[in-house]
Amino acid sequence: MARLYGRLLAALGVLGSGQVIEVSRPDLVGEYIGHTAHRTREAFERARGGVLFIDEAYALNPPAARNDFGREAIDTLVKLMEDHRDEVVIIVAGYGDEMAAFLAANAGLQSRFTRHIHFGHYSPDELVAIFEALARDSGYECAWDALAGLRRHFERVPTNRSFGNGRYARQLLDEAVTRQAGRLRSLRSPSVEDLRVLRVDDVVPTAPARPNRSVTKRRGS
Repeated sequence: MARLYGRLLAALGVLGSGQVIEVSRPDLVGEYIGHTAHRTREAFERARGGVLFIDEAYALNPPAARNDFGREAIDTLVKLMEDHRDEVVIIVAGYGDEMAAFLAANAGLQSRFTRHIHFGHYSPDELVAIFEALARDSGYECAWDALAGLRRHFERVPTNRSFGNGRYARQLLDEAVTRQAGRLRSLRSPSVEDLRVLRVDDVVPTAPARPNRSVTKRRGS
């Protein structure tokens, strides 16, 4: 969304170039006093004319951390946002509760980040489409029953706070490719179709069979 927004603003003439510079805490926070401000300014300069996207921005304000250099990055950003308000768009992203604490870390943040957008979880159909698109980009095809099984899996998986959303679909694809490789080891001469097609057992592994309960008889019974 940050990339699309940058291109949109550039097309409207709001931004000069519309490039998106993606950073996170390791890109902004240094190892000693003064290093953080320098790194933060460098990232900001690279984004001038476009968008500075800070992923998991709440990591700049870790809870119960004293003398953390992340606060220096926040203070530097607030000053730069004021001095170059018409040159850079800054987008920050993260979990809702943590982002509320991040915005409260500096009085200038709340007044500058006035638009908040909450993205809900993808639906099972959308997750299937994401999985299929990622597989296609990697040179794989999904059998129809694999997609059906995948959809049933997405309907059952808990979409709680730790749910990975689109990242979870990518993780499932990585696991499916690994299982497919293990399955193809038993084939002496796999065909091109064998190599390209992900089956239902590759995508959604079957649950392991429960062991049979042993029955012990007492003598004389």
